[in-house]
Amino acid sequence: MAIFAVGMLAMISSSFGGTVAVIPIQGEIGYGSSNVLSGGVVNPDEIKEEIKNAEDDSSVSAILLDINSPGGTPVASEEIMTAVKNCKKPVVSWISDSGASGAYLAATGSDKIVASNSSWVGSIGVIMDLTNLSDLYEKLGINRSSIKAGEYKDIGADYRDMTPEEQSMLQEMVNESYDNFITIVAENRNLSKDYVASIAEGKIYTGKQAKELKLIDEIGGKDQALDMAANMGGIHGSYEVVTMTSSQSFDDVLNSLSSKIGYSIGKGIGSILEENGIETAHY
Repeated sequence: MAIFAVGMLAMISSSFGGTVAVIPIQGEIGYGSSNVLSGGVVNPDEIKEEIKNAEDDSSVSAILLDINSPGGTPVASEEIMTAVKNCKKPVVSWISDSGASGAYLAATGSDKIVASNSSWVGSIGVIMDLTNLSDLYEKLGINRSSIKAGEYKDIGADYRDMTPEEQSMLQEMVNESYDNFITIVAENRNLSKDYVASIAEGKIYTGKQAKELKLIDEIGGKDQALDMAANMGGIHGSYEVVTMTSSQSFDDVLNSLSSKIGYSIGKGIGSILEENGIETAHY
């Protein structure tokens, strides 16, 4: 009877929690919707919802993040990283072609990171893009200006040079974000901050190099990453794989299109500062 009971328990346990949920993170990370106008955008709200759904599903034992992303905005990337780190089920990140910058930051929240030998990994750094078109405007006879309230309201505008003070202000902000990036990676990867700083500098590495530098845990393909996740989730033998998808409906896409069309029509003078303002810093 005892042997029969143990056998029954084994059969029952194998019928539950035998699934690895795959959550794709493919495209630039940021707040927004993926549609025919904006292209692929990895919205952290959608990723967090998918993680929650996987956590709430009793048949799911582990999660695999399928990452192919150049990065994105700091806030959006950190939101995904935090959700991954706080997940109650094992999470493995697999980096395919690219897991760079903010995408790598998100991956560091997982329990293990796997990448192929030729994957592009890392690029721990921060960039803020600015364009100065003042010489071009002058050659074309275009006189651009703005009416502002606040000394620094047009900082980064493309119709003038920045002052040394303004450059210093923006550099300080970028440096702060960079320090935060390094701190998060060091904490999540159990590395010293000085060590991470020494290999960061915006450098991108192959998967093989990243493994040697302790930025990832294993070299391997998607199947190996899935097997690792299943094993960490306590699955023995065969298992199911289900890909989580966004709940965005066709109506959502239409609403997004309507919003963008309406915005384009109603830009008006308010767009001057937005178009010539500072580009959001990117991981």
